[in-house]
Amino acid sequence: MKLNEISDLVQNALEDMKAVDIVSVDVTGKSSMTDKLYIATGNSTRHVKSIAENVVIEAKKANLDVIGTEGKGSSEWVLVDLNDVIVHVMLESTREFYQLEKLWSAEDANDKSVEQAVADKNA
Repeated sequence: MKLNEISDLVQNALEDMKAVDIVSVDVTGKSSMTDKLYIATGNSTRHVKSIAENVVIEAKKANLDVIGTEGKGSSEWVLVDLNDVIVHVMLESTREFYQLEKLWSAEDANDKSVEQAVADKNA
C-alpha cells in the first residue's frame, strides 16, 4: 500500500472515531523511522484508546502490518506504529505538554535528522 493510501486510511479511521485536531506531519528526511506522523486528540482516556484501536482495526482490514502499539495501559498517549506512518493519539493536556507538532516541524530539523539534532543538543 502506498503512503498516500495509508494516510487516507489513518485520516478516515481518526475521523470515524471523532478524534479532535487531527494533524499530519511529513517527516520524510527528518526521521529514519517513518515518513509521516499523525497527531490527534481524544476527549478522555477511553476515547484515546478507542481511537487508537480503530486505527489498528482499519489497518488490519487493509492487510497492513501493525508494528506495535504503546501506551494502551494509561491511555493518556497511545502510539500506533504502521511503519511508514506513526499515529499519536493523546489527551489534550498530554498533547500540549509534549508539543510534538512543534518538535517535528522545527525549522532547524530541515537540515538534519531530528535524531541528529537531539544528539547534537545533548553532546
